[in-house]
This record gives sequence, structure tokens and C-alpha cells, in this order.
Amino acid sequence: MDEVLRNPVFQIKLSELLGQDWFKIGIYLNIEQRSLESIKIDSINFSKQECKAYEMLKKWFNFDEKPTFEKLKLAILNIPKMDLLKEVEDLASGFFTMSSYLSEGVSKTDLSRMSAELKQYYLKYYGKISELQPLLKAPANVDLMNKFVDLCIVDAAKPQMDAVFSVERKEFLEKQMHYTPIPYSELFMNEKSVILVSGIAGIGKTWLLRKCLLDWSNDLIWKNVELVFYLECRRINQYENIFSINDLLSVFYKDIISNLNISITTALFLIDGLDEFKYFNELSNPNLKCKYPIVNVLAEIQNYKHLVAGRVYAIDQYQSIYKDHSDMLTIQIMGFNKNGIANYVENHVKEEKKGIVNATLKESPIAKAMASVPFYLSSMCKIISDSKEISTISFLTMTDLYANIFLYFLQKHIIKNNEMIYQIMGNDSNKTYILNICKIAYELFLVNKIIFSKEELQTFIGDFDKNEYFFGFIERIETNLGCYYQFAHLTIMEFCASVYAYNCLSSDEIMTNEKLKSCLSMICGLSNASQNSLLKFLVNLNPSKSPYKKFIQFIMNLFKNPSIKANEKSIFLYSILDRLSKSIIKGYSYDEFNFFYECFYESQSSFTDEIKLIVDELNKRRSGWTIWIDDGKTSYATSCDNYFVNYYIKSGRKLKWLGVNKNILSDEEKNLLIRCSTNVRNVSFYHPINFEGWKLKDKIEVLYISDYLITKKDFEENFFPWINLCEELDLELHDDIDFFKDICEWIRCSNIKKFKIRYRRKDFCNLDELTL
Repeated sequence: MDEVLRNPVFQIKLSELLGQDWFKIGIYLNIEQRSLESIKIDSINFSKQECKAYEMLKKWFNFDEKPTFEKLKLAILNIPKMDLLKEVEDLASGFFTMSSYLSEGVSKTDLSRMSAELKQYYLKYYGKISELQPLLKAPANVDLMNKFVDLCIVDAAKPQMDAVFSVERKEFLEKQMHYTPIPYSELFMNEKSVILVSGIAGIGKTWLLRKCLLDWSNDLIWKNVELVFYLECRRINQYENIFSINDLLSVFYKDIISNLNISITTALFLIDGLDEFKYFNELSNPNLKCKYPIVNVLAEIQNYKHLVAGRVYAIDQYQSIYKDHSDMLTIQIMGFNKNGIANYVENHVKEEKKGIVNATLKESPIAKAMASVPFYLSSMCKIISDSKEISTISFLTMTDLYANIFLYFLQKHIIKNNEMIYQIMGNDSNKTYILNICKIAYELFLVNKIIFSKEELQTFIGDFDKNEYFFGFIERIETNLGCYYQFAHLTIMEFCASVYAYNCLSSDEIMTNEKLKSCLSMICGLSNASQNSLLKFLVNLNPSKSPYKKFIQFIMNLFKNPSIKANEKSIFLYSILDRLSKSIIKGYSYDEFNFFYECFYESQSSFTDEIKLIVDELNKRRSGWTIWIDDGKTSYATSCDNYFVNYYIKSGRKLKWLGVNKNILSDEEKNLLIRCSTNVRNVSFYHPINFEGWKLKDKIEVLYISDYLITKKDFEENFFPWINLCEELDLELHDDIDFFKDICEWIRCSNIKKFKIRYRRKDFCNLDELTL
């Protein structure tokens, strides 16, 4: 009879029977009185007696290593309440009989019936899915059967165990550069026993899983699987005391399955939102102990065919438990392909707005890069469609994109009074509201916490109950155990954390907090002084913050010209960029250069006197700044480089080094190379590079060309123009090159003052050696 206690449905029914007697019964079950008093006075989470009784039972199960039906009976006898005891025994007897009957299994006929009913259920309720728009209260529906937009599916990225938020987005943008889509049919016609699906937030993982459900229901895939069960982790979180798969299924599919012993069926489980599971760390680390049995239930699912979807960092960590599993496939969702983007714009944007949407997706590197993510594409289309005036530069930076989404949602779905943004943000109560939301996001972001309780919220915002309009940005999930909360979208959570950091922390506090590094470029982006950007409405939320007075005076003393007028925004940006430049001086890695350029780009700053101080200090300590063009660089990163180089060279300064490890350049990369070539000391080539309509004019100090097999014609066209304008040459030649004498003659006729050539394991350093 003891196993009946583990049945979640029995627990709910039992709580209803115990009613107002729960407190006394808890005493006789040896639960600490202070725990019972805590339940008693909590009228918010446990307003009804049966809710209090359920919480009491939960505490009993947690502290008692062997909760038995006999202990429960004795507690009821001690009240004493014989009528209640009889009701509880009858309830348990009924569940015990049903449990025994279920364990006997089901016939093939019953299995066929259940399978057919599951398929009908999925076709009825999963044929449409809420479209991933910017958090709409009444989202549109996408017909997955007839209008499913092809998603790009690729081999999974290399593991990024600690990747979260912006780091994950960076990896996604890099992978966009090089991938080969895998056809949907190729993936799911072959029945792998384990499929792990990763992707960044809003990329379409749920779309894919729902599509699989529909295709199984139409007998298109998984034809040898009798039963498919779809389970969402955010809902599983509500049932942490479930002890078995059968019990879990009886909760979610109680109207379909009956007499089911899952162990004798051919079943497949679809688990959606792995990163949202409250006990993810315990699930992905079997050595960690967890007192909640639901972790063991999800671990048991690994014994069946299963498909698990979650964010990249979660899947990368989770797959470590499958070290010896041969029949496994790990894939990543990359969002809409080009046709998918075009179809979406065609079908979801007003005719008069299609031109500016398409122009934005073409001209803005940010919009172009993020359009493959359904959440961002939908957001941009909606914002442009609903705006009276918007230009193609409205999404110039990543921070601009996030700010537009955040303020659009605030305007349309929180305030909802048809006011313009400047009117909404002129209201101090709205500023306070935003700052409070951002504070919650910041505190949770620091601990990478996605699911949180009301008690946790109240530690950040004391009067949370009086601010019902928090809900929208934050979702409330009601369960039998109480309420849980989460941000409606992780993108919004990250942006809010950045807004709070900018408004409430000093640059020292930001730079010394390692958790905020992934937000740093967005924090710099908030310092954008442009009056044509919506960002200006999100940077004065905390009037009490003025930590820079002493620092401003210190910087002013460094300037030779005392008439320079620094402001808090520029000094705030300076202090962050100054620390980044010092990390370059210390480590001098290309990644650190790239991160500096990204932060500078997001700020949309010019070369102010403060920035020139930073630039010149690095020139003095490390001889200069470098630019790198290679296959791994995203269009967004190239935009960041171009922005920095433009100001750097206009200021009359010379780049230290330009490295090129790519032979086919985009238009933006060509512009970057041309701009750099006008004022650079050292250039390195690892591939031949040539494009029409441009000729090198400016001299360079040192040219390095790597070991590369190339024809005489290509060498003459790609490299000779550079050799002809360099003062020093460092040339590595491939052993199979057969025009060494021609190269020697070119060098003899050039103005090169110093050279070194490595060819067939010999070094040549002077003209006399070349004649040998």
C-alpha cells in the first residue's frame, strides 16, 4: 500500500480529505512545528486548506526517509478521527487496486486505441502553435501542417559548457558563417534512439518538436513507435514528487492512457525546454544527490527512445552523460533559412511596409544576422509594421534591436494607452516600473536562474503584489504547489540586466563582476548619445546614480587641454574601454581586440579625447592596434571592425597589423581591407586575395606571406602589388612552387630594403643568395 503514497493524483485527493485537520496530523507525523506554522500563516501561496495540507505532505515526504501508509494511519488515529481514517483507507484501496491492475499491462488492441487517440489529440491541439512574437498577450497562430517554415538544421556545435546568454548568441552568429543544412526528412526518417536538439532562445526548437508530433500522427515518421509522449519541462516542474514514468503520464495524458505499463511498449518521449527544468544540474550530473524523485523519473526516460530539446549550453552539458551511446544524433537549430525569411515577410508584413522591412534586412548587419531567429524576425516585422516613422538604421546595433523590442512591448502590451514612447517615458512611475523589472532580471541573471519563486521575487521588490503589471515581462505559472515565475523570454531578461547595470552600478562594479562580461557590449551600447535612438529613454532611470564626479575630475586632470568638457556618459564609457584596453595590453589576443571593437561599435561613440587617451596608451605599450579578416568572423564583427578603423585612421593614426586569412571577401570585408591598407604598418596574408576595381597605393613597412600553393599567375595578380609597395618582406614559399626564379627577379626589381624567403628548407636573406 505504501507505493500509493507516491501517486501525485492520490496526494491531491488525500489533501482534499485532510482539509483543516492537516496541522494536527502534521504534528503526529513529526514535522517541525515551525514548518507547519510557516504553512499556516502563508495565505498567499496556500490560501485554501487543501493547499496547506498538500504542502504539509510534501514536507513529510522530504524529511521522512520512509514515509509509510501505516504512519499516516497512526497520525489520523491520534487526532482522533475515525471517519477521516475510513475515507483515507477507501481512497488508498481504490488507488491500490487500480495500480495493481495497471501493472498487468495492456493488450495490443488497447495499445492501438491509445496510439490512435494520441495521434488525434496531437492533430487537434498541436496543429497550430503560438507564433514567436515579442511577447504578445494574444499571439497569432502558425499552421504547422500546411505552413511550416523550413528551419536550418545542422550538426551540433562543439561543446560550450559554460555558455549562457550573450556568449551563446556569439557562438550562434559564428556558426551562421559555415554550416550545411541537413534535410528534415533525412533526420527523422531514420529512427535514432536518442536525438539531442540545441538552439538559442527563440530559434524554433518547439516548432520542430511540434512538427515531429504532427508527422508521427500522420504516419510520416517513427512508424515503428507505438506511443509518443510530449512533455514540457516548465510543466514537469510542477510535479517534483512524482516517482515513476507511469505516474507522470497519468498526470498529462490521464484521459488517453489506461492500464498502461510503459515498460512493455515501444514508446518515444519528446522533452522540450531542458534548460527550464528546475533540477537540471542534478539531472545532468548523476553523482549529485537530489531529494526530488522527478529527477530520477527523467533519468529513467533515458532508457527509452527520446528526443530532448534545450538551449545550447544545456544540451552541451547534458550530452556528457551519453559518453558510450552509439545510436545518438546531436543537432542544432539555426532558425529560418533564406526562403523561410522571405516567406515570413511576404505573409506577415503589410504590403506598404514590405519595402522598408526588406531594406532593413539588407542594410543592417544586425537585422540581417538575427533575422533567421524567429523571435527577432517576428519582432522586427511587427515593430516596423506598427511604426509611423522608422528608418533602416533603427536596428543599427544589437542594443538598438533589444531596446526597440523592449519598448515596443512596454508600449503595446503593458501601458496600452496609445501614448508615444517619449510620453510613456516622461512618467516617473513608468521609469520606476522599468527599473524594478530590470533589478529582478539583474539579480537572477547573476546566478543564471531562469525559474524563480514569489519569495525570491520579494527579496528584490518588496511590494511585488501591488505591481500586477509586472506580469507580461514576467510570466506567472500556477500549479497545485503554488506559483512559479519566469521571464517571458530570456532575450528580454538579458537586456533588462544590462539596463539595470548601466543605471545602478559604477564602471568598477561592472568590470569586476565576471558574470556581467557577456552584457558588457550592451552596457556600452546604452551609452550611445544619439538623440535619434530609443536608447536615450532607458539610461536615466536612476537619478540617484552619480558615482563619477571624482573620476571625471581625475580624467580632466589628465587632459592637456583643461577646456575639454567631459560628461558622465563619456567617462562611464571611457572607464570600461580603458579596462578593456588594459586587458589587451596584458594578454594581447585577437579575441580581446574583437571584444573592444564590439563595445566601441555598440556605443556608437566617436574618437573623443577620452578614447584617444586609450588608443595612444595601447600604441605606446603594445605598438598598436590590429585587424583580422578570416572565415570565422561574422558580418556583425566585421561591422564593428569597420566602425573602429574608420575613426582610427581618420584620426591620423596607423594600424600596427592587418591579417587576412580568407580568399573570398564580402563587400564589407573588401571595404575593411581597403580602409586598413591606407594606413597600416604590417600586413600578413595566409591566402591570396584579389578583387577587381581596386589597386594598392599606400606603402607598408612589413609584408608577410605564408606557405601557400599558388600558380605563377595568381601570385603575380594577388601578391605582387603588395610586394611592390613594401619595405620589408617575409615570404614562405610552398615546396611545390616552380617559379622561384621569377619571384627572385620581381624582388630584385622592387624597392624592398630587407627580405627573408623560406623555400625548400632554405633561407634567403640577400640578393647574392638569390642568384645561387
